[in-house]
Amino acid sequence: MAAYLLIQATIEDMAAFKRYTAVVPQLVQKYGGQYVVMESNHVLLEGKHKPGSVVLSTWPDEAAAQKFWQSDEYSAAKQLRHGSGKFHVMLLHSLGA
Repeated sequence: MAAYLLIQATIEDMAAFKRYTAVVPQLVQKYGGQYVVMESNHVLLEGKHKPGSVVLSTWPDEAAAQKFWQSDEYSAAKQLRHGSGKFHVMLLHSLGA
C-alpha cells in the first residue's frame, strides 16, 4: 500500500537549505520515492498557518519511506538543512485497495 511523506516548511536561510536540496532528490529516487508536489505558491483555503512551501512525495509502501527516512545518507543530508528553517514532516498512508 502506497505511503506519502508530507513536508511543510518555512525556510529562513535559503543558502543553507539549498545545500540540502542539492543532495536529497537523488536520495528520494534511490530509495524508491517520487515527488508529487513541490509548491511554494499554494493557496490557503482555511486556517491560519501557511507554511512557505509544501512537498509531497509518494513511496511504494511505508517500509520504503521509513528506510529512506532512517538511512544514514538521509540523516547526513538533514544535517545540511539544520538551522535553515522550520519543518513539519508527516508519514501518510493511502486508503489502499
